[in-house]
Amino acid sequence: MAVTPNSIVTPQGPRSANAICATANTDYSDAAVNAVKLMAAGPNGARLTRLQAIPRATAPATQLQVFRSSDGGVTRRLFRTQLMPAQTMSATVEMAQSDFGYSDANPVMLSADEELYVGIGVAAGSGVCFTAEWGDY
Repeated sequence: MAVTPNSIVTPQGPRSANAICATANTDYSDAAVNAVKLMAAGPNGARLTRLQAIPRATAPATQLQVFRSSDGGVTRRLFRTQLMPAQTMSATVEMAQSDFGYSDANPVMLSADEELYVGIGVAAGSGVCFTAEWGDY
């Protein structure tokens, strides 16, 4: 998309994606083996405004991991972690969502075609569901 100097450019379309992580990722190197692709920014970059995770069943406390890649997933750099507390699934209990705190006022800017991968530190049989919401430029 061509841009005009000194003109504001806003996201052109809302996007969302989900990914499930069930296998533990204990590799924090640039080749995180069990990280799962969550999203890819568009060809002009993106503005991430929400990132949340919720277990799909009873789950142990686990580290939630976010990796960034600018080379199609070959190199995955650890970007952010957060602890999700242990939770017991019940029909009468609300499962707490782990929110990374991104919003319109506190977004993450992603470069053209940059990708986000997610992982969990402890295996969770039914998995942890990550959800991202963003706008592509």
